[in-house]
Amino acid sequence: MDRKKEIPLSVPNLDPEIADNLRKCVESGWVSTGGPFIAEFERSVADYASVPDAVACQSGTAGLHTALRVLGVGPLDEVIVPTLTFIAAVNPVRYQFAEPVFMDCDGSFCLDPEKLELFCKQACVLEERGRRKVLVNKASGRRVAAVIVVHVFGNLADMERIMEIARRYHLCVLEDATEALGSFYASGRYKGRHAGTIGDMGVFSFNANKIITTGGGGMILAGGKNKKSLGRLEESRYLTTTARDDALRFVHGDAGYNYRMLNIQAAIGVSQIRQIEHFVAVKKRNYDAYAERLCALGVKGVRLLPFRPGTRCNHWFYPFEIDEAVFGRSRDDLMEALIQAGIQCRPVWRLCHLQKPYSKARRFHITKAPHFEKNILNLPCSTNLTIQEIDVICAEIRKQQVTI
Repeated sequence: MDRKKEIPLSVPNLDPEIADNLRKCVESGWVSTGGPFIAEFERSVADYASVPDAVACQSGTAGLHTALRVLGVGPLDEVIVPTLTFIAAVNPVRYQFAEPVFMDCDGSFCLDPEKLELFCKQACVLEERGRRKVLVNKASGRRVAAVIVVHVFGNLADMERIMEIARRYHLCVLEDATEALGSFYASGRYKGRHAGTIGDMGVFSFNANKIITTGGGGMILAGGKNKKSLGRLEESRYLTTTARDDALRFVHGDAGYNYRMLNIQAAIGVSQIRQIEHFVAVKKRNYDAYAERLCALGVKGVRLLPFRPGTRCNHWFYPFEIDEAVFGRSRDDLMEALIQAGIQCRPVWRLCHLQKPYSKARRFHITKAPHFEKNILNLPCSTNLTIQEIDVICAEIRKQQVTI
């Protein structure tokens, strides 16, 4: 295929309105960490997710780091994290000089609540420390302070079970919803609640490959509408603006971070958030188109995995499971063939507990995630992907199948 006709994996879909917003930034001179678009974007995201407030920041990673600090995670603590995720979901634990404990996933790619409960029950003990109970890892003697739940590929984790377990064992819950803007629960205890708004705190990302983008950037949320939740957001806003007490005299009350989103980024976000429901609809249309065309072509051994029932998922990425015994070729073989044909695709991430920085970290009964690491392939899923391009991709997959 001509390189000019390559089909990318996931690229931004930018509206011409963005140019008007950027022009306003340039003409006003507000291109940095001040300006009206930041507050407007925060309000727009908060309104969309049905929460009282939100705090814009430079990236999803910056948001996770800030949230961990606000939740009180610090040195000598442990944080339960999934191994099947992008490493940026885990690194902020180390930024706080805490240690991760890696947990397996369930069939949704998200953290397995059954193994979470088993870990808390078998590997830990609840202890009285002062006036509060804390969960302590029996092997390390460290406090297990929190659990980070990643809504992988926009699929929603089983938050009903996870929240029940977390409350029973006195764990803070941080939702990494960086891939899940637009996903919400359609039934159950959390019906109508968006990803990132159920745990103690949550974070969105607006990286260039996300469902909406600001080029970079993130957003911090707090679950609930009570005084405690709003206080966490105010602390997040304070820390992400270098803990500034007096802007005129440069007085700072804490060691904060220069994590504030740029006004020029927020100007892009204001335009993008208005299109979120359209983007979700396109993602779902194209997801269904893949399934229909692969079935019509008689492709065997390549399965588009479903999303959790009882949810409205944003269908951010499209995870395909390759059954080598049926398809006749391995996931890696198919991936290389598609890339050679000008179709960008990617495997799932290398598992975090196998990464060099975490090779000696604790892990608990990881059995499901290695299967996904070996057999999952993500195919093009941009919101400007056309049905004609999906036809080309599916035809190439059919071409690569080994017929026995």
